[in-house]
Amino acid sequence: MIRPPCSTRLRLDRKLDAWDEMVSQQWNWILVTVVGDEVIGVLQLTLIPGLSRSGTKRAQIEGVRVKTSARGQSVGKSLMQFALAISREHGCGLVQLTTDKRRPDAKRFYESLGFEATHEGMKLVW
Repeated sequence: MIRPPCSTRLRLDRKLDAWDEMVSQQWNWILVTVVGDEVIGVLQLTLIPGLSRSGTKRAQIEGVRVKTSARGQSVGKSLMQFALAISREHGCGLVQLTTDKRRPDAKRFYESLGFEATHEGMKLVW
Protein backbone atom coordinates (compact mmCIF):
# COMPACT_ATOMS: atom_id res chain seq x y z
CA MET A 1 0.00 0.00 0.00
CA ILE A 2 1.27 3.45 -0.89
CA ARG A 3 0.73 5.92 1.88
CA PRO A 4 -0.52 9.34 0.76
CA PRO A 5 1.99 12.11 1.45
CA CYS A 6 1.46 13.97 4.67
CA SER A 7 1.86 17.71 5.06
CA THR A 8 5.06 17.28 7.11
CA ARG A 9 6.72 15.42 4.24
CA LEU A 10 5.55 18.04 1.75
CA ARG A 11 7.08 20.81 3.89
CA LEU A 12 10.35 18.87 4.10
CA ASP A 13 10.37 18.35 0.32
CA ARG A 14 9.87 22.08 -0.24
CA LYS A 15 12.71 22.87 2.16
CA LEU A 16 15.03 20.40 0.43
CA ASP A 17 14.16 21.92 -2.95
CA ALA A 18 14.83 25.40 -1.57
CA TRP A 19 18.15 24.20 -0.08
CA ASP A 20 19.26 22.75 -3.43
CA GLU A 21 18.38 25.97 -5.22
CA MET A 22 20.11 28.19 -2.64
CA VAL A 23 23.38 26.30 -2.52
CA SER A 24 23.56 26.10 -6.32
CA GLN A 25 23.65 29.89 -6.68
CA GLN A 26 26.97 31.70 -6.58
CA TRP A 27 25.81 34.59 -4.35
CA ASN A 28 24.13 32.53 -1.63
CA TRP A 29 25.77 31.26 1.52
CA ILE A 30 24.30 29.14 4.28
CA LEU A 31 26.48 29.68 7.36
CA VAL A 32 26.22 26.95 9.98
CA THR A 33 27.68 26.58 13.47
CA VAL A 34 28.15 22.98 14.56
CA VAL A 35 29.26 21.69 17.96
CA GLY A 36 30.02 17.98 17.92
CA ASP A 37 27.39 16.63 15.56
CA GLU A 38 24.73 19.19 16.45
CA VAL A 39 23.77 22.28 14.45
CA ILE A 40 23.35 25.12 16.94
CA GLY A 41 23.24 28.13 14.61
CA VAL A 42 22.47 29.02 11.02
CA LEU A 43 21.87 32.00 8.76
CA GLN A 44 21.42 32.68 5.06
CA LEU A 45 23.46 35.37 3.33
CA THR A 46 22.60 36.57 -0.18
CA LEU A 47 24.54 39.17 -2.16
CA ILE A 48 22.36 41.31 -4.41
CA PRO A 49 23.62 43.54 -7.22
CA GLY A 50 21.46 46.61 -7.69
CA LEU A 51 21.00 49.93 -9.42
CA SER A 52 20.13 51.98 -6.34
CA ARG A 53 22.84 53.82 -4.42
CA SER A 54 24.90 54.18 -7.62
CA GLY A 55 24.98 50.45 -8.28
CA THR A 56 25.97 49.44 -4.77
CA LYS A 57 25.92 45.71 -4.14
CA ARG A 58 24.07 44.83 -0.94
CA ALA A 59 23.94 41.81 1.33
CA GLN A 60 20.71 40.40 2.70
CA ILE A 61 20.84 38.35 5.91
CA GLU A 62 17.89 36.09 6.62
CA GLY A 63 16.90 33.08 8.67
CA VAL A 64 19.19 33.75 11.62
CA ARG A 65 18.52 30.94 14.07
CA VAL A 66 20.38 29.91 17.22
CA LYS A 67 19.33 26.93 19.29
CA THR A 68 17.71 28.16 22.50
CA SER A 69 20.21 26.35 24.73
CA ALA A 70 23.11 27.99 22.83
CA ARG A 71 21.90 31.58 23.14
CA GLY A 72 24.13 33.96 25.07
CA GLN A 73 27.26 32.07 23.97
CA SER A 74 28.16 34.37 21.02
CA VAL A 75 26.95 31.87 18.40
CA GLY A 76 24.76 34.45 16.67
CA LYS A 77 27.44 37.12 16.99
CA SER A 78 30.05 34.85 15.39
CA LEU A 79 27.71 33.93 12.53
CA MET A 80 26.88 37.59 11.94
CA GLN A 81 30.54 38.67 12.04
CA PHE A 82 31.41 36.01 9.47
CA ALA A 83 28.51 37.11 7.25
CA LEU A 84 29.64 40.74 7.52
CA ALA A 85 33.21 39.76 6.60
CA ILE A 86 31.99 37.90 3.50
CA SER A 87 29.86 40.92 2.57
CA ARG A 88 32.82 43.31 2.83
CA GLU A 89 35.11 40.91 0.98
CA HIS A 90 32.66 40.86 -1.94
CA GLY A 91 32.31 44.64 -2.11
CA CYS A 92 28.89 45.14 -0.55
CA GLY A 93 28.22 48.74 0.41
CA LEU A 94 25.47 47.86 2.86
CA VAL A 95 23.99 44.92 4.71
CA GLN A 96 20.27 44.68 5.35
CA LEU A 97 18.02 42.41 7.35
CA THR A 98 14.58 42.37 8.86
CA THR A 99 13.53 41.32 12.32
CA ASP A 100 10.08 40.60 13.68
CA LYS A 101 8.63 43.56 15.57
CA ARG A 102 7.47 41.11 18.25
CA ARG A 103 11.10 40.19 19.05
CA PRO A 104 12.68 43.12 20.92
CA ASP A 105 15.62 40.95 22.03
CA ALA A 106 16.50 40.24 18.39
CA LYS A 107 16.29 43.96 17.59
CA ARG A 108 18.66 44.76 20.47
CA PHE A 109 21.03 42.03 19.28
CA TYR A 110 21.25 43.52 15.77
CA GLU A 111 21.65 47.02 17.19
CA SER A 112 24.57 45.78 19.31
CA LEU A 113 26.26 44.81 16.02
CA GLY A 114 25.78 48.32 14.60
CA PHE A 115 22.53 47.86 12.66
CA GLU A 116 20.03 50.73 12.67
CA ALA A 117 16.30 50.72 12.03
CA THR A 118 16.25 52.96 8.95
CA HIS A 119 13.21 51.80 6.96
CA GLU A 120 9.71 50.49 7.55
CA GLY A 121 9.44 47.04 5.96
CA MET A 122 6.39 45.72 4.18
CA LYS A 123 5.47 42.21 3.12
CA LEU A 124 2.96 40.52 0.86
CA VAL A 125 2.50 36.83 1.61
CA TRP A 126 0.52 34.37 -0.50
